[in-house]
Amino acid sequence: MLAPLLGADFSLCFSLSVRTGLTTADQERTRRERPTSGTFSELITSDIMSEEKSSVVTSLSESENPNVSVLSWEQVQRLDSILTETIPIHGRGNFPTLQMQPQQIVKVVRSRMEEKHIHVREVRLNGSAASHVLHEDSGLGYKDLDLIFCAHMKGESDFQIVKDIVLDCLLDFLPDCVNKEKITPLTLKEAYVQKMVKVCTDSDRWSLISLSNNRGKNVELKFVDSLRRQFEFSVDSFQIKLDSLLLFYECSENPMAETFHPTIMGESVYGHFREALDHLEHKIICTRNPEEIRGGGLLKYCHLLVRDFRAASETEMKSLQRYMCSRFFIDFPDIGEQQRKLESYLQNHFVGLEDRKYDYLMTLHGVVNESTVCLMGHERRQTLGLIAMLAVRVLAEQNVIPNVANVTCYYQPAPYVADGNFSNYYIAQVQPVFACQQPAYSTWLPCN
Repeated sequence: MLAPLLGADFSLCFSLSVRTGLTTADQERTRRERPTSGTFSELITSDIMSEEKSSVVTSLSESENPNVSVLSWEQVQRLDSILTETIPIHGRGNFPTLQMQPQQIVKVVRSRMEEKHIHVREVRLNGSAASHVLHEDSGLGYKDLDLIFCAHMKGESDFQIVKDIVLDCLLDFLPDCVNKEKITPLTLKEAYVQKMVKVCTDSDRWSLISLSNNRGKNVELKFVDSLRRQFEFSVDSFQIKLDSLLLFYECSENPMAETFHPTIMGESVYGHFREALDHLEHKIICTRNPEEIRGGGLLKYCHLLVRDFRAASETEMKSLQRYMCSRFFIDFPDIGEQQRKLESYLQNHFVGLEDRKYDYLMTLHGVVNESTVCLMGHERRQTLGLIAMLAVRVLAEQNVIPNVANVTCYYQPAPYVADGNFSNYYIAQVQPVFACQQPAYSTWLPCN
């Protein structure tokens, strides 16, 4: 550990820096200004005065960049519990379950990337987990744990190296009783990886490796060189920079406390941090440039509606829905692709919330029915039929309606049938039929 080696002066300086976000120059100035001798109370007083000055610097930096904010102690505690929670990574077949803390896998992967000369600029927590840290009662909850490695990926070879690194790291988390010599990367991929994605375009260069969890809390490792759009709505635009907390885990022998914890910055890639946080707290759906949202944004939007989020105005909602419906059918034009996407979304986002699936599908059905303007009539009806079919299947899975194959229908006559004067026959009154005079001309016209 660094603190015992460098002495008490380093400990005080480190405590001050992690609480107030001092830069290296500020730390050096604080060290020079601190008295070399004096009572303990004098040293503490000096620290407090330095802290007051540095807090002013922090406030100024926030005002200069409204997209970022310093996490409070309560938020730091929630972040710490997420990163130190042991998450099981379930193996398929006979493969054992891996037990890992997010901060452990980040540390191992990052160090091996540096060994392979792939520089990691920073690591961030993204998505619903970051929103949960910032506002616990948001109504979003969180399932997947999205960890972003901001790295310089030079070419195709770097993506392959990162993939090999992640699979190789899984060996470190296997139980000691397992013979690791005969386990290949391909075997580990088949056993523990939920999905792998790689995108290489002019504007986007990133890859994703998702590690499976049967309860839906997948650990998703995302390696990003460039990403044109990093959010769909303001409420899921938050990213939390983890480097200071990861350094604290590595260097500090003392546990965190309200007066001794690292300064951790949160950022909204949507824009103004306080505005985005207000949207999260008041369940407001808002975005920028909705035409840039990919097809999956429609599914996320309906998920927010089911969780009682609402657009700021009716006009904005109608416009937003038309954009997202159009984009969904551009990205998923085939009915088979639409079905696979919907089934995958239901499987990944409603673990433990199966009772909300029907409401979600009915909400999606209503949005598609109301706001789709880019399809032919039969294509629109086909998609609506698919959503309705999935909704009926969900009800059947929940035993809300019985399985039709096992149902016997019985006809019970109405009470008036027992009346002796009742007749099953109904004589309709019709007009008399008169013979029509045949026309004197031919009813067939020649084709010229």
